[in-house]
Order: sequence, then C-alpha cells, then structure tokens
Amino acid sequence: MNEKQRRIFMTVAGVLISGFSVGIFNLALFGMDPFQVFAHGIWRHTTIGYGTFYTIVNLLMLIGIFFIDKSKIGLGTLINIFLLGYVVQFSSWMFNVLIPGPSLVIRSIALLIGIVIICFGSAMYFTGDMGVSTYDAVALIMEEKKVAKFQYCRMGTDLICTLTGFFLGATVGIGTVITALFMGPIIAFFNKKVAIPFRYGKNIPAYLEH
Repeated sequence: MNEKQRRIFMTVAGVLISGFSVGIFNLALFGMDPFQVFAHGIWRHTTIGYGTFYTIVNLLMLIGIFFIDKSKIGLGTLINIFLLGYVVQFSSWMFNVLIPGPSLVIRSIALLIGIVIICFGSAMYFTGDMGVSTYDAVALIMEEKKVAKFQYCRMGTDLICTLTGFFLGATVGIGTVITALFMGPIIAFFNKKVAIPFRYGKNIPAYLEH
C-alpha cells in the first residue's frame, strides 16, 4: 500500500475498532467514556431521542471546528458522525448475545480490553489524519495551538466532560475515571509505537520522532 491507501485504511479501521470497543465497555458495565457521560448528562434534560441528540451535538461541534481548523474534518469525521453509532449498536448486541450476564471477572477483563482497544483505534485514525471525531479534534487543536502536549489536553477535556456529565446526572463509573485519566497517555503510546511507524514506515518526519 502507498501512504494514501495506508491513511484510508487507518482511518476506517480506527473508527470501526473504536466503535467496537464501546460495545466492550457496555459489556463491562463500569461506566461510559467521558464524552458519552457529558452527552448523556445534557440529554437527560431534553425530550428527544439520544441518537438524534448525539448527532445534533456532533454537528454543532463540527460547525465550530470548521471555523477553527477545518483540516481536522474529513473521512474519519463523517464516519464517526454517521456510522459509529451502528457499530456500537451491533457490537453491544453481539456481546450481549455471546456473553449474557457476565461475571465480575469477565466485566473487569472487558474493561481493560476496551480501554486498550479504544486507545489503539483512536491512535490509528488520529495518525491517518483524514479527519477525526469532533470531540477528539478538540484536544488535537489544543495541542497544535501550543496549549499543552496532547495527552494533557485530552486528560483535561476528559475530566471536564466527566465532571459536567456527573453534575448533570449522568452515570459515572470506574471505567469513566480510568478512561479520563489514562486514555491520553495510552493513545500517545500507540501513536508513537504503532500508528506513526505504520503510516510513514522508515520515513518518519523529524518532528514526530520526539
């Protein structure tokens, strides 16, 4: 594959892997990721269906990102908005059928696997650089604006979303806390060790080697 083909592959695979991981989180039953907590917290105070609400939120964020840094919008963004929900729905259904009534041990293992998989998937489509989800774009833009390194920007946005969602009535579990604290650093690890080498091979730009 040439670099463009690798980027397309990374984008599609990364989004699908991330969606699949949410099904694993739903199997674990230890809480949602920070942005889902944020969205559910607000949604509880509306009268529309969650799917419609989630799409509206993402479209509003998309408008803001378009004016700040439209380079973050692309194939990955559109897949996130219009396809990710169906992947989550299918994977949640599949795990519910395959592993009904999971034990605490199974749920704990699922939580750990889910965290690793969602971070790996995120790293793949971040580095594919063909558009990311509206929420993921926030931390990436903050890093490029020299606010802080990506992992710290991500930890900050995750904590803000978690606290906001919690105070608005959304359920926060140990899975939410773990993802809020550790997703940023784990994504950065997979970026460096897997995603960047896969995209660039031996021709990694100097600014990405640090």
